[in-house]
Amino acid sequence: MFAITILGNNSALPAFGRNPTAQVLQTNDNSFLIDCGEGTQIQMSKYKIKHSKISHIFISHLHGDHYFGLIGLITSMSLLNREQDLHLFGPSQLKDIIDIQLKVANTILSFDLHFHPLSDEGEICNTKKMTVSSFKVQHQIDCWGFLFKEKKNPRSIDIEKAKAFEIPASFYDNLQKGESYLTKKGTLIHNDSVTFAAPPPKTYAYCADTLFHTSLVEKVKGVHLLYHESTYLKDLEDRATARYHSTTTQAATIAKMAEVKQLMIGHFSSKYESIEPFLNEAKDVFENTILAVEGSCYKI
Repeated sequence: MFAITILGNNSALPAFGRNPTAQVLQTNDNSFLIDCGEGTQIQMSKYKIKHSKISHIFISHLHGDHYFGLIGLITSMSLLNREQDLHLFGPSQLKDIIDIQLKVANTILSFDLHFHPLSDEGEICNTKKMTVSSFKVQHQIDCWGFLFKEKKNPRSIDIEKAKAFEIPASFYDNLQKGESYLTKKGTLIHNDSVTFAAPPPKTYAYCADTLFHTSLVEKVKGVHLLYHESTYLKDLEDRATARYHSTTTQAATIAKMAEVKQLMIGHFSSKYESIEPFLNEAKDVFENTILAVEGSCYKI
């Protein structure tokens, strides 16, 4: 599984039933929380996202609508007697904020919290089945985007053929790595007889609050799903520029230039009651666009 669940899709103010930014990238093994706006843990409860599955949290920047829910979530995890380590990635100042919040409340966490400050673009996280890289976006303060890339073996196994050749399951990992199998009788079963090339690894790019800037294109080139903020409709491009945000058509233009497979737009301004016009405008530029709708899970 490689899927995104939207917990919050609004910008600074909760409005019209929409909450500030938060989303979860879910895999079979782990969940990765991306930003943590106010109300995130309530949304997690509502949409049945387990605290215990979250192994890593990524905070793009220190505007409140992207991290004001973080201390509540962390302390709740401790109240639930979490034991497994939690890895937190974010701007360096975030550690001071978390430390003072824990200190004044005299809170000792039940688990180890590992803080990883964001300072340079490049790989920041490497798990058994995922790599995560950071890249800078253009905002009023230091702000980061994240690129999630699935790890995959280069080959997939044709199980029926492998069984027909009586290749033991204990050798399947070797087959996926491209090795051939030598039977006890000395017969060599060539790898390409029982395997085929695996599909390319799935990729997800998260572009947090950002001014329209074509430097993003190379950073998200060809990803399966691109999330790009779209705070305003296209008629408010001047306002978007002044506030270091993007419009529908600007987000769609980045997606088109980067030749991504699909675009997801979110971070809607609270001035809009309906978000359907966002989809219509973006699709005029990039047809394969979807809205970040709270509670929805998008399989990549």
